Amino acid sequence: MFIQPWDAALDDTEWQSWIANDHDFGLLSVNGLRGHAPVVVPTHFTVDGTDLLVHLARPNPVWKAIEADPDVTFTVTGDYAFIPGPWRAKPGTEPTDSVPTSYYAAVQFLCRASVVDGPEAKAELLRRQMAHFQPDGDHAPIDPDQPPYGRMLPGIRGLRLAVAEVRAKFKYDDHRPVEQRTGTARRLTERGTALDAPTAAQQLRRLDRVGTWKP
Repeated sequence: MFIQPWDAALDDTEWQSWIANDHDFGLLSVNGLRGHAPVVVPTHFTVDGTDLLVHLARPNPVWKAIEADPDVTFTVTGDYAFIPGPWRAKPGTEPTDSVPTSYYAAVQFLCRASVVDGPEAKAELLRRQMAHFQPDGDHAPIDPDQPPYGRMLPGIRGLRLAVAEVRAKFKYDDHRPVEQRTGTARRLTERGTALDAPTAAQQLRRLDRVGTWKP
């Protein structure tokens, strides 16, 4: 992922907070076997310390690829919107001569994957995931010796992704004038489609921290 200096995360806390704010679904990308395309799997995940936890169905074709090469990438994106060209026009220029762009946040984790296959280890992985996704505990005990999870555990395999590097990007025109960014956030709020509202919120959050961007 290419990251311009003005799009980079301001610190680790910024991307960590963004992930913690319900951005818990992403794409697991695995190098394909020789002669095959990469394998990409959309899936929920949870953060466990500095690792990511995932579980997938045993028949998933991703397992052979991971056994051949455990270096994987996990990508999370969100808060995105299309920005029409006229919204980005400089004062005194023809609005239709300005080019459009995309706003978005993206965090890429470069990881070394290890397979979790033991019944108790898989049960513990699921417990950690359920603590995140169903924190009220409104589910049956996750125990290898008890139904329903006990009989279902053989059908899944777990993945622990040890994060080696994080690449975070918040692309919200931070190198442009404050007045233009404020106007774009207002227009996003007025348009109000799809993810316009959270995109405007991200732009205003970055505006508060960055102000006038300085190289």
